[in-house]
Amino acid sequence: MLVMSSCLLFLLGPLVSSFMAAAQPAGCKIRITDKGLEMLKAETGKFVEEEISNISMPEMMGKEGRFQYTITDVKINDLNLTYVELQFVPDVGLLFDVQDSSISLSFHRKILYWFFYDTGNINASAEGVNINTVLNLIRDEEGRLKINNISCDAKITNMKAEFSGTLGKVYDFMAGFLTSGMRFILNQQICPALNHAALVHVNSLLETIPVRTEVDSYIGIDYSLIEDPVVTSRSLDMHFRGMFFDLSDPNSTLENLAVEPVITDYDRMVYLALSEFFFDSGMFSYYKAGVFQTHIVNEKMSRDMEMLLRTTYFGVIMMLNPGLADAPLSLQIAVNSPPKTTIKTTGATVVMTAIVKVMLLPPGQAPFQLSSMTMETKFNAKVSIRGKRLAIHADLRRFKIFSNLSALESLALIPLQAPLKAILQMSVVPLINNWTKKGVRIPLADGIDFVEEVVEYHNGFIVIGANLHFTKGLREMMEGGEQEQTDTV
Repeated sequence: MLVMSSCLLFLLGPLVSSFMAAAQPAGCKIRITDKGLEMLKAETGKFVEEEISNISMPEMMGKEGRFQYTITDVKINDLNLTYVELQFVPDVGLLFDVQDSSISLSFHRKILYWFFYDTGNINASAEGVNINTVLNLIRDEEGRLKINNISCDAKITNMKAEFSGTLGKVYDFMAGFLTSGMRFILNQQICPALNHAALVHVNSLLETIPVRTEVDSYIGIDYSLIEDPVVTSRSLDMHFRGMFFDLSDPNSTLENLAVEPVITDYDRMVYLALSEFFFDSGMFSYYKAGVFQTHIVNEKMSRDMEMLLRTTYFGVIMMLNPGLADAPLSLQIAVNSPPKTTIKTTGATVVMTAIVKVMLLPPGQAPFQLSSMTMETKFNAKVSIRGKRLAIHADLRRFKIFSNLSALESLALIPLQAPLKAILQMSVVPLINNWTKKGVRIPLADGIDFVEEVVEYHNGFIVIGANLHFTKGLREMMEGGEQEQTDTV
């Protein structure tokens, strides 16, 4: 029985682990609303017009009674989208619908009738163009948003051709079978063109959205989807892992025990929600990478601070060795545990604890520790977005130091409170803000930015509502995505 149980656990272990991994809360969520979709509709319409205009029509040859004809150089000159709809399909993805639109074409004719030979151009128009396309959105194996398949139905109700030339009136009766053939071929070409556009071009654009990428030389970020996108009639919700990691040890990550962010609004085009875990994993990763430490010595230390340290520890130095009274002093500041973020309706704060060591640096000798103290700090953290980069600015709110040795020494450190706080504001805080001012990219495609953003603080998470701005056309964005993939290969 024990052996059977062990075997069962062995077989089910990976399944259970997979389920637990999938059940991990999202650290980051993005909602695209129907208002965002409305803006995307115009760009999608332009893209579809270009795709259909690029359809390559084959040469047509045939014989009808005494007529022999060859049709070449078929060109789609214009697609007039009279009615276009782009909307969410619950539990599926997106619907792109075109109704009662028209296509204008031109082609070259060569016609032989008895002994008469005639060539010239023909203008034609396709009326009642209806295209119904549904795109199925999923999470692929890498955790990336992807179009899985596309269902398409295209119909052209009727088609007319206008002949010109010496025998134009004679050829009018040929228009019926010529346009019927062209209408049939065009019907067959539209859906394959849109299939290729979605499964190749659009998916190439989605490939430009970061999934697991470097932020700087220390840390990276994991924006993989933890489940398939959730599609309702009003929105597309994407749930990302939203986790930073140390590049030198990517498997050592923080467990997500934070409150999962919740998005309830639909007023703006897009919403970004970030939990405390999103920020904590970033600071945990920087901590693991050894970034949260600094050494203040020589020109980095103000003259007033150096004199205050010498005065404070003069007795210790004299008892150690009076000859070292003029030896350089230094402060070593190292965060001793991962900083912790707290988000409330009043704002976001970060608590950081560090060990501060006062060191004596005798020339030609090993450094000597004069004192060790604990520094407790609390920062206000202001979140902002520029384009599609999330930035954080920290301001020191509370500062406290106490001795690691005795309460008596803690009293002696009171004069150091203000100078150490000033050093922190002048050296450590700018160092932190220098890392965070560049920001981290939000998982949006190249060519789309956030504008008019509003930041709201909730208990346990932040929600940023914004509108979208296209800095590139959809065609340019897709060509950029394909070029990026080519460069990578």
